Amino acid sequence: MKIVKYILIIFSLFIIGVLGVNFYVLIVSKDKIITVDDAKQLKDIDCILVLGAGVYGDRPRPMLEDRILTGIELYNNNVAEKIIMSGDHGQEDYDEVNVMKTYAVNEGVPSSDIFMDHAGFSTYDSVYRLKEIFEVDKVVIVTQEYHLYRALYIAKELGIEAYGVSSNLREYPGQFKREIREILARDKDFVKVILKPSSTYAGETIPVTGDGNITNDK
Repeated sequence: MKIVKYILIIFSLFIIGVLGVNFYVLIVSKDKIITVDDAKQLKDIDCILVLGAGVYGDRPRPMLEDRILTGIELYNNNVAEKIIMSGDHGQEDYDEVNVMKTYAVNEGVPSSDIFMDHAGFSTYDSVYRLKEIFEVDKVVIVTQEYHLYRALYIAKELGIEAYGVSSNLREYPGQFKREIREILARDKDFVKVILKPSSTYAGETIPVTGDGNITNDK
């Protein structure tokens, strides 16, 4: 019985720790989530960061499409002169970032104003590379609200002044499962920003003040 009791105590402490970290990340980040109108009042924003999500071949999935559309809206409202599309392009036959850029170009955004981060394999990687590769100090991050809290927390801990605009433009099936997974992801990245490992891939710097076409690979 004592063993069962100890196991229950350890499990309870683990759950309290997981939920406590999750709550902390939410509280610390919530004031940095703003509207498009709020974002228009910001000054000296280096770029808009659009975080990747799934694609179907050469088409963005609904969640990603809404992120791209929100990023374009911010760009068209002069929040920043540059957009970074950051996502997974780790395989030749799976390419989030070119899908993202092509969509934005087709919507009228000049190709030269769109950078692609081909090695944004995780939220941590995307934000880490934002500063280390693209030399960004001040950014507006675009993703769905549940995901913004973690992205903003990572940015804060890595020394980036970041604001977030939610791209919740519709209902997304399976959202409850994503919310549960996100709790664990917040805990994981809470530890990660303490350790501050390098991103999966490094590389030469690509200042976001330049021409986005330098990141083209097609």
